Amino acid sequence: MSPINLKRSVKVHDEAHDAAAVPAIPATADSPSLTDLCDMQFDNSFVHALPGDPETHNIPRAVRNACYTRVDPTPVRAPRLLAWADPVGELLGVSRPDSPTGPAVEVLGGNRVLPGMQPYAARYGGHQFGHWAGQLGDGRAITLGEILGPDGARRELQLKGAGKTPYSRTADGRAVLRSSVREFLCSEAMHALGVPTTRALSLVATGEMVVRDMFYDGNPRPETGAIVCRVAPSFVRFGNFEILAAYNELDSLRRLADYVIREHFPGLGTPSPSTYARWFEEICRRTGRLVAHWMRVGFVHGVMNTDNMSILGLTIDYGPYGWLEGFDFQWTPNTTDAQGRRYCFGNQPEIAHWNLTRLASALAPLIEDHAALEYGLTVFGETFQNAWRGMLADKLGLVSLGQDGDDTLVSGLFDLLQQVETDMTLFFRGLMDIPVDAEGGNPAEAMDDAGLAAPLRRAFYADETPAQQSRLAAWLRRYIARVRLDREATSLPEFADVRLERMRRANPKYVLRNYLAQQAIEALGQGDASVIARLMEVLQHPYDEQPEHEALADRRPEWARNKAGCSALSCSS
Repeated sequence: MSPINLKRSVKVHDEAHDAAAVPAIPATADSPSLTDLCDMQFDNSFVHALPGDPETHNIPRAVRNACYTRVDPTPVRAPRLLAWADPVGELLGVSRPDSPTGPAVEVLGGNRVLPGMQPYAARYGGHQFGHWAGQLGDGRAITLGEILGPDGARRELQLKGAGKTPYSRTADGRAVLRSSVREFLCSEAMHALGVPTTRALSLVATGEMVVRDMFYDGNPRPETGAIVCRVAPSFVRFGNFEILAAYNELDSLRRLADYVIREHFPGLGTPSPSTYARWFEEICRRTGRLVAHWMRVGFVHGVMNTDNMSILGLTIDYGPYGWLEGFDFQWTPNTTDAQGRRYCFGNQPEIAHWNLTRLASALAPLIEDHAALEYGLTVFGETFQNAWRGMLADKLGLVSLGQDGDDTLVSGLFDLLQQVETDMTLFFRGLMDIPVDAEGGNPAEAMDDAGLAAPLRRAFYADETPAQQSRLAAWLRRYIARVRLDREATSLPEFADVRLERMRRANPKYVLRNYLAQQAIEALGQGDASVIARLMEVLQHPYDEQPEHEALADRRPEWARNKAGCSALSCSS
């Protein structure tokens, strides 16, 4: 057999209590090249290039023939810095504030608009749970402006929870601490996992209470308010194009497409019908890779409406997301989705395709050859399947999937994982410890079923029955035989080391389990910032062993199974 290239790896994407009393996370040393936020220069290419709402009154209303509305954040009582992401600050060239209060924190809390900023709320629509919802827009998110970072890239700074906009409808434009902590943590955790995502710079308490009905059960209560500063090259989403097409605002549709291509897809060339088709194809390609990454790490977005889908192929709008702690293709973290399970783990590829089809309809006026749109959708399917197949091979430590019997091997594994409640993260990480690579024979042949499956025992939420243990051991023996075929087919003397490194890079040890996020939320609400600080540190290195933090890699404790915030969540925030 010809030599096989084993040195393939997963590609990492380069891209109540009064909370005013909560201390900020301790600072780390800043690079001398970083600049205070208040001294940064801001640009506003989105505002300059696109038609804005001529109406300036900040009242809920229908907006027409515009891509955005200029609106300033609504000041809060006592903004105070709770958390800061140093890697994002370095990306922007912005230094960590010296104090939990002060001018920079006032900006991040919405109390100060700096020279050069032209804050706005974007106008968009969307399909929510499969139905056209009409105008949506940034109902509580306000983009302050754009910063040109040290790497020469332009990135938006957007405050989520910054107050009412014309798109707020009947809402108050605010966000609560629990949802803000979850977005802050998960944005950075996903980036470290290698999943394309928006980022988060800061978490600021507002010093005000926000009333929310967390369970939608008619029992609203006041909660601590907070604001996240989100960072991305762009927050443009499928819905920005849908709203323009829905109201036949074709000049604005073309201008928005041209702007996005010029700023974010410059390699495609001058905008034209053929360029628009290639652009849609690239959106489909990026979305396919994105969803494959979600599946790889067991992430469930929870609310894949078209207004929550990034035109750049990023994970955006962290709401009722969750991690697949018990492997189940039908699991959804969103209580609103509990009956229909439209956005469950296994449906994510299909929903992404459905959403891209809605985007294709919105872009159809710009593209003469509608067959090109169909081709883009085909590209999505092929990209997802190839990426997911490659990532799954990495997770299993196989050179590739495609040999006779591989489909049966994979389907058999997925069946096993759902027969007994099995933690996805721990199971795949545990596969690294299955004895498959010993020289001179198969060590599994000398083991009984229990001994062979021992490295995986930590992944199970209940003791296996003898029958279940037997089925697992049988699968493991087939798996071991399959790995040894790869070993025989490759010329690499370091086969075992390279294989394990590929598995390690594909299978994180640490993910932001909902119960961990909830512990950080509760601690921060009591004035303890150490829990979120520890999580931030550990989640920056999710593939490393970090033995001193082993407890954070445990499966969900039983007390968290049905606790609010630790299992399913609502969209209330």
